[in-house]
Amino acid sequence: LDGGKRLRPLLVMGAREAVATPQTESSTAQAMLEDAALRAACAVELIHAYSLVHDDMPCMDNDVLRRGKPTVHVKFGEAQALLAGDTLQALAFEILTPLHQEPSEPAMAPPLQARLCQVLARASGHAGMAGGQAIDLASVGLSLTEEQLRQMHRLKTGALLHASVVMGASCGNVSDAALAALGRYGEAVGLAFQVVDDVLDVTADSATLGKTAGKDAAHDKPTYVSLMGLERSQQYASDLLAQALAALDDSRLTNTHALRALAHRVVDRSH
Repeated sequence: LDGGKRLRPLLVMGAREAVATPQTESSTAQAMLEDAALRAACAVELIHAYSLVHDDMPCMDNDVLRRGKPTVHVKFGEAQALLAGDTLQALAFEILTPLHQEPSEPAMAPPLQARLCQVLARASGHAGMAGGQAIDLASVGLSLTEEQLRQMHRLKTGALLHASVVMGASCGNVSDAALAALGRYGEAVGLAFQVVDDVLDVTADSATLGKTAGKDAAHDKPTYVSLMGLERSQQYASDLLAQALAALDDSRLTNTHALRALAHRVVDRSH
């Protein structure tokens, strides 16, 4: 958990901010929803951290550098890395389902607990991150179409980013139309994040990235740059940014400043 961009928890809190209605929420409801959003933000970051620990292991990407430091399996061994990832995953759902809160703490409504757990579990499992990783491992050395590559990254990278937005939006009273628009925003931002990652993998160095640069090409993995070229990939990232901002306009929500800033940050980042 040391370092990192904290993008996913920021998306949770940005979405909660976008749907919050202080003028109609009671003080009790507002406190409960803010607490739920904070728990969701912590949970999604724990899931992301677990995925990085496992993703870096020799049976996956076999990486030795993460956030500028040795990866967990390099520092502590494979068995401890496996257990650390498992523990982070379990802790995420423990945080979302508090059983013994202090009387002064706002109690999260059980339907909201279930909703947040369902969204996070789906984004983490076969219909999301794990499914995308399985496709990624099976695609080494293969030539994918643009649509096949998009689908892989919608699952592997995009699903958790999309879920972050949906979880934050669930911590408020939001219309179906606004929720759908926020979902489109999350999908566009999630895909843009991976496109920019692929661009940075060939344009930045390891010191800047905090992880091994050029590893995808070295492992013969399909990327947007290898499929579309550098300039088209950069343009595609800009197009996805425009789609994300248009989706926020479609939501008709007035307080989307944080989500807009985060979308720009995803595309304009240097690491």
